[in-house]
Amino acid sequence: MKKLIVSLCVAVGFATGAVAQTVPVPSLTAKAWLLLDAQSGTVIAEQNADERIEPASLTKIMTAYLVFKAIKEHKLDKQQVVTVSRSVRDIAPGSSKMFLEPGKQVTIDQLLYGLLVQSGNDAAVALAEATSGSVNAFVAQMNQTAQAMGLHGTHFANPNGLPNPGTYSSARDLSVLSRHLIQDFPVLYKGYDSTRQFTYDKITQRNRNRLLWLDPTVDGLKTGHTESAGYCMIASALRPEGSVQRRLVSVVLGTPSDKARTQESLTLLNWGFQNFETVKLYGKGQVVATPRVWKGRQDDVKLGFEHDVYLTLPRSARIAGVPKISTNGPLVAPIAAHSKVATLHVTIDGKPLELPLVALSGVAQSGFFGRAWDSLALWVEQARGLV
Repeated sequence: MKKLIVSLCVAVGFATGAVAQTVPVPSLTAKAWLLLDAQSGTVIAEQNADERIEPASLTKIMTAYLVFKAIKEHKLDKQQVVTVSRSVRDIAPGSSKMFLEPGKQVTIDQLLYGLLVQSGNDAAVALAEATSGSVNAFVAQMNQTAQAMGLHGTHFANPNGLPNPGTYSSARDLSVLSRHLIQDFPVLYKGYDSTRQFTYDKITQRNRNRLLWLDPTVDGLKTGHTESAGYCMIASALRPEGSVQRRLVSVVLGTPSDKARTQESLTLLNWGFQNFETVKLYGKGQVVATPRVWKGRQDDVKLGFEHDVYLTLPRSARIAGVPKISTNGPLVAPIAAHSKVATLHVTIDGKPLELPLVALSGVAQSGFFGRAWDSLALWVEQARGLV
């Protein structure tokens, strides 16, 4: 039986600790896979998640991200008309296309459907040229964005994912990229990724993500396939859990068939929803503690988190006792707002978890006499072993 490491994260996705649990993991044929809770940023389970792989058409998620970004920043408009260049003639014969013709006019909106529904390699080239002026400039922007997202195991050589030694990624990096697409552009994501079919120039093509028909909670993301990459899929499902909506993202890479990638993605999503839950521990700006401050213009400081703090846990997990707070010695002014000044300690199923606490507001240093008085009082407290 495989074992599972559950990383507990704050909402921004930085790991703060880990709790080992013995939750049976599904047996998959995929060469690499990962399941992510999009709200907490927690990797629930993974296998070969950092192994370098060929992303194939999953590359188009980054292409869509940059086009969405350009639309949000008003550098592009969905109804903007562009003229298809001769570059589309160079697309590999037999690869997926929306069947663009050089010299014809097409809207950004149509190209996005062609990219995300029809998986058009020609649409990716046309969008790259419309966004950055040239494919090379767009690819440079893809790699700059990947580095900014922390995707250090990822590099792109083209906007469509056609085989190239310079295009590679990993299950972990692709999960982070997918989470960014969903969270940064939720309306655009839902509008294009969940579309089941699209017709361009009297040619209708169905979305290759078969989960859009099999599971009504699935609303994206992308499939990919080449002979060398195998059959790949990134899928995301949003399901109600109590009074909230919970989203999981599954990454399944290198399966032997379209049927296998579809079934294994669904298996992974169902397993994650059934066996894990995401709980909100603290809200953004919520005051967690007000410890004493020495030599300050005020006697205490409000501590909390700059983001909502969510934990993704096995449903059987229990948070034990009352969380404790520790500091590295007495807190002495000045204290800068948003600076890390303490640590919150939580115990889950007997395992420790540490969360960094920040000062929600700054504390200025007091005047000369105030500092002198507190210096004396602090010396007495330390001598008595009270601080």
